[in-house]
Amino acid sequence: MSWNGVFPAVTTQFHADLSLDLEATAKHWEALIDSGVTGLIVCGSLGENQQLEPDEKRVVVKQAIEVARGRVPVLSGVAEMSTAAACRYVRECQELGADGFMVMPAMVYKAEPREAMAYFRAVAAATRLPWMLYNNPVAYPVDITPAHFRELSDISNLVAIKESSANPRRITELRLAVGDRYQLFVGVDDLILESSILGIDGWVAGSGIAFPRENQQFWELTRAGRWDEAREMYRWFYPLLKLDTHIKFVQYIKLAVQEVGLGREHVRGPRLPLSGAEREEVLRVIHQGIENRPRV
Repeated sequence: MSWNGVFPAVTTQFHADLSLDLEATAKHWEALIDSGVTGLIVCGSLGENQQLEPDEKRVVVKQAIEVARGRVPVLSGVAEMSTAAACRYVRECQELGADGFMVMPAMVYKAEPREAMAYFRAVAAATRLPWMLYNNPVAYPVDITPAHFRELSDISNLVAIKESSANPRRITELRLAVGDRYQLFVGVDDLILESSILGIDGWVAGSGIAFPRENQQFWELTRAGRWDEAREMYRWFYPLLKLDTHIKFVQYIKLAVQEVGLGREHVRGPRLPLSGAEREEVLRVIHQGIENRPRV
């Protein structure tokens, strides 16, 4: 499996009664695969991992593997509340045929560095599959620093970092601390251009799942070093990418997915659908993006 390129974090689609809508979810996966992505990440934060029942997560992972049919690797987010639950989950997903994982810190509890290191080592030991460590101290208040990644570098199946500290300095700091030991992905949409210039291997895309072809075209421009064209496209894309950096990013991105015909905006509680002036403003951004979308 090649850990580079666009690995979108995908939504989990629901019917109006909030039961799983696997058909709609699969339709969106197909659109993303067709656009040229190099991986799929299901059951992440955008996939409402914490709002899924344990058996539902496994159903979604199984469905993704069946839909992908080996065309792209399928990763599952790991967002459990205990070390034991996370280890059990990766073992079971491995048996289902998953290709790897994106592992978040244990949820709710704010682990100190020693505890966080022990957690990640335990999860790594529970599977032979490769995995990506998701560092997002903004949302999940555990910061895995470049020094910590140097400490973890002896874990052979820890192969990639999703860096979402919202601090682009970290890209260079990681390269200086660990060189090319890990494949380095960025996970903050509105820092993708800056991060690409600094040197990354992949992008865990969020907002771009509503615009798969444009998202892929933008990524290819950065790979080719066509910075003037990338900058021009980024100015169109930027208001849409900002939908990913808000506490209601799930609602915002699901609304965008709905407006382009790739899914529905239904979300599970405690989230509620957008309403009033907030909804109108997000729709304005989305519709403006649709109206002005570049040809690809």
